[in-house]
Amino acid sequence: MNGKKLNQIIASILINSIYAMKNYPILLINTLLAPLSILVIIVFISRGALLGVGIEGALIMTMISAGIGLQGDLSHLKNDFKLQDMVVSSPTSAFIYMFGMGISELVFSIPVILLLSILAVLFLHLLVIQWIILIIILLVVFLFSISLGFFLSTLTTDVMQSWGFTGLISTLLSTVPPVYYLITYIPKPFQYIAYLSPTTYAAEIVQSTTGYLKITQLNFLLDWIILIIVTLIIFFISIKKSKWRED
Repeated sequence: MNGKKLNQIIASILINSIYAMKNYPILLINTLLAPLSILVIIVFISRGALLGVGIEGALIMTMISAGIGLQGDLSHLKNDFKLQDMVVSSPTSAFIYMFGMGISELVFSIPVILLLSILAVLFLHLLVIQWIILIIILLVVFLFSISLGFFLSTLTTDVMQSWGFTGLISTLLSTVPPVYYLITYIPKPFQYIAYLSPTTYAAEIVQSTTGYLKITQLNFLLDWIILIIVTLIIFFISIKKSKWRED
């Protein structure tokens, strides 16, 4: 990566992450409350039985929220500050722009990631290989979510519209599917609906890796294949089909 591209990524982090963390700390509190509030409810309802599953689900939700949140931030910068117009007229590619803004969302989520990681260390007692699989899954989920967020941001023309999409999609991907709980809690006929969400496959991989869910090796492999294929498709669409330049 050359110096110009690195500077563009650093600029994205400063503009979209450090600035917001410094000037609007209330946003950090909101980022912390979203996954932790659901975690607390799950723990109370299950009387602690789903604490580990809830922590894993909170990590997945954080990745989803960070990535989808990119939609609202990009829409704000594009429509209110015309930043995308300046970026389009520069040598910056759509990929570098998306990558830099995606990293900025990840930096903004560091406080909640650190907190959830501490809880994972205290209560999950994972082996090294389990940590590796968990981290890989979180990165794949993040790539999926920032790709989707970037694509949608290029289509929306109003910040309020973007915020509406952000809340709706985050809920559909991180709280309705069996992310904070096991898919076995869903009646059999409705489990097929849960599999419409890619986060279901991510959660199954993590939950089975850490021993909370028992699935066959074939299902485990299929979960990986489907999650990776869906992520690559969304990533390709976000780069190739997004309305990056005006006609």
